[in-house]
Amino acid sequence: MIILILLIIGINIVYVSINTLRTILVIKGQRLLASIISVFEIGVYLYGLTIVLKNLDSPINIIAYCIGYGVGVYVGSLIEQYLALGYVDVQIIVDSVVHDLPDILREKGFGVTSWTAEGKNGLRLVLHVLAKRSNEKKLIKLVSEIVPNAFVISYEPKNFIGGFWTKNIRNF
Repeated sequence: MIILILLIIGINIVYVSINTLRTILVIKGQRLLASIISVFEIGVYLYGLTIVLKNLDSPINIIAYCIGYGVGVYVGSLIEQYLALGYVDVQIIVDSVVHDLPDILREKGFGVTSWTAEGKNGLRLVLHVLAKRSNEKKLIKLVSEIVPNAFVISYEPKNFIGGFWTKNIRNF
């Protein structure tokens, strides 16, 4: 009985984790990889569902299925966060236009575009920094060490056209 419950939970964790990754890959435009993963996803799903349907006489099996589903969502999101697929566009606003932050970030390999903008209390330096998502935390930590009061916000771009980064990110 315990082995069956653990099997149901484990299968559902695997299924939902794969489902989460497949969904994220589709959103990020990785259709072929998502399609390949979906073959394994549906196989795991059908195997787990078959086990549960054969054992509907015990409500604990249904509860195990539900618990596995919930844990699978969590595990899938952790896996995606670990993989950090894609890129981020980080906007940084510094309250001084005289700053060497753009040069420091460029030396670290980040793509930086900067300009002067006018804020409520005067001129500001605005930077757009393109980075791999796997480097986002490092970038934000570096900025906060150099300019602790900087305003930082990140976006996930979907498409790239032009610029020096497109040469580095295209896999033809």
